[in-house]
Amino acid sequence: MSQSPPPAQRRRLARGLRMAGVLLVAGLAAWLVLAWTLFYDPPLGPAGRADAVVVLAGAAAERLPLGQDLVDDGVADELVLSSTGLPGNTATDAVCAEENPRITCFVPDPLTTRGEARAVAALARDNGWDDIVVVTSAYHVTRASVNLAQCSTADITMAGSRPDLGAPGWLARFVEESTALVASVVRPACARAV
Repeated sequence: MSQSPPPAQRRRLARGLRMAGVLLVAGLAAWLVLAWTLFYDPPLGPAGRADAVVVLAGAAAERLPLGQDLVDDGVADELVLSSTGLPGNTATDAVCAEENPRITCFVPDPLTTRGEARAVAALARDNGWDDIVVVTSAYHVTRASVNLAQCSTADITMAGSRPDLGAPGWLARFVEESTALVASVVRPACARAV
């Protein structure tokens, strides 16, 4: 027959478990506040005149119209689109299939934000672009900005489209983007900005 711990030890164990629970809840709350700030409502500056408006791949139904609107509003003369052939990018890929001298399309290698950052840096360098507006979903702004800054010395202004996500969708994005942001800091997209 096992002996139960003495009352003093049980009280210490209960206090320790309560403290661990409080710390866990406080840590989760702090992460949610930080995730909200970085991924739901990231800081965005006004999109001034730029050399190009670049639309990153994925969520094309929300990102592409914002990029097109920025060009239509005179932010830049050139629209640059990331073309991937992936399901979430069909609207953008369809635009890339058309002949339009005001639209440049590129295929990132690899088909990731890191690959896009490298491709945008090369396009900026090759075309002499000093100012770029980059369009992506609000939840993706922070990570994309970090990757782009790691790869390019161009002045980059981020523009965030607003996805139609419910609470579970936003929570999933918070988890995904938090993990990917840490990876972006630990393993930069580029060794140095070009």
